[in-house]
Amino acid sequence: MAITDLFEKDVQELEAEGILMTSLQKLVAWGRSNSLWPATFGLACCAIEMMQATNSKNDLSRFGSEVFRASPRQADVMIVAGRLSKKMAPVMRRVYEQMPDPKWVISMGACASSGGMFNNYAIVQNVDSVVPVDIYVPGCPPRPEALIYGVSQLQKKVRGEAYDQQGVRLPMVEGWAR
Repeated sequence: MAITDLFEKDVQELEAEGILMTSLQKLVAWGRSNSLWPATFGLACCAIEMMQATNSKNDLSRFGSEVFRASPRQADVMIVAGRLSKKMAPVMRRVYEQMPDPKWVISMGACASSGGMFNNYAIVQNVDSVVPVDIYVPGCPPRPEALIYGVSQLQKKVRGEAYDQQGVRLPMVEGWAR
């Protein structure tokens, strides 16, 4: 096919021949959304369910998130699984700041999202007060399927396919700005 054929045919004819057209921004967003590497930050019983999401039955690797990174410099998603104590909050903030941009946070479980049943002086009542949270996964502890759903919602948010409660399309997450 000559280059002049690309200009003479319309998009549907090109797609029928196996040529796809998109913008570079959408291609980068698609690549980012299908290669989310989470940082391991399991704090309590929700961490067991987070580990369970990677087994052969649930297989989080179908969504490109099978590589749990121990180093925050290699991760772009932090999954905060479980209750966050006030003593651990500065450590979690430091790990978050060491992650490269763009970075996202999933708050997993009732304790991470709202303090859960621990309404006392030692537990942070909302992880959102320490780091900005993108996706909340409810439950005590949430099942692995709920975490997989949360990861798929984050993928939609990264690609720009997410909608708010009124049905208005949310903008695509910008690459290097938060």
